[in-house]
Amino acid sequence: MLSDNSIYAVNADLHCHSTVSDGTLSPADIAVRAKSNGVDLWALTDHDEVSGIPVARSVAHDLGMQYITGVEISITWAGKTIHIVGLDFDETNANLVQGLAKTRSGRERRAQDMAADLLNKTGIPDTYRGALKYVGNPDLISRSHFARYLVEIGACENVSDAFKHFLAEGKPGFVPHRWATLSEAVGWIRGAGGLPVVAHPGRYDLTPLALDAFFLEFKSLGGVAIETVTGSHSIDQYDEYTKVAQRYGFLASRGSDFHSPIDMDVDIGKLVSLPRLVKPVWEKWLSS
Repeated sequence: MLSDNSIYAVNADLHCHSTVSDGTLSPADIAVRAKSNGVDLWALTDHDEVSGIPVARSVAHDLGMQYITGVEISITWAGKTIHIVGLDFDETNANLVQGLAKTRSGRERRAQDMAADLLNKTGIPDTYRGALKYVGNPDLISRSHFARYLVEIGACENVSDAFKHFLAEGKPGFVPHRWATLSEAVGWIRGAGGLPVVAHPGRYDLTPLALDAFFLEFKSLGGVAIETVTGSHSIDQYDEYTKVAQRYGFLASRGSDFHSPIDMDVDIGKLVSLPRLVKPVWEKWLSS
């Protein structure tokens, strides 16, 4: 078996997005970027979609990089949108595929409502058509695509600015959407043989009491891990959520949440290592 030193030295990036959802690079191009940045173990985790997996896996293997199947599922819990990453599952599992298709449904209608809200409240026209330039499939249109268009037309300096001023909850352009339930998402992942992981838990606007309730429910349903070191956390939150993983007995995952070479906080493969206080979720995937 690998030693502890070897396990923690693995450059695992288990959270990133391609043009299949709201990223700007193709699955093949992200694989190349990951390899060039020293990634040893990689998962492509597009939003509510697994169609990029075959290409991602093929290119990763050609490059000599170990690949794990991945997806990021949007759920609604206590009125908030939360993301659950699934890792190491059978992407052809019928219940998973059907569940993801159900979750994607409604994105196009929401996007049209977002465009109407932006026009009515800010006077910015044609944002739906503009956002479509950044996505191939209207079923996968998201706030990130709107954000890129707002940057393109000069309404915002960058994607983060677009979310802050136009697309976050309470801002013009934000339209809530009813996603999958926590039970459904965890059930689809587990039913396909995978491991459910809470994505970037530090991002959610939940009270400590609500977060505790969420983690307990997640664990009771079969959730096994949380992201502790992620590009969507601040450095202080690395330590905070390492302690959370210890408290609830979760494994720890690591991922850049990479979307684009532009407007990114952390490049793929460039995160700090996991603290040795937690057990990496990837330990079981590493060959002896």
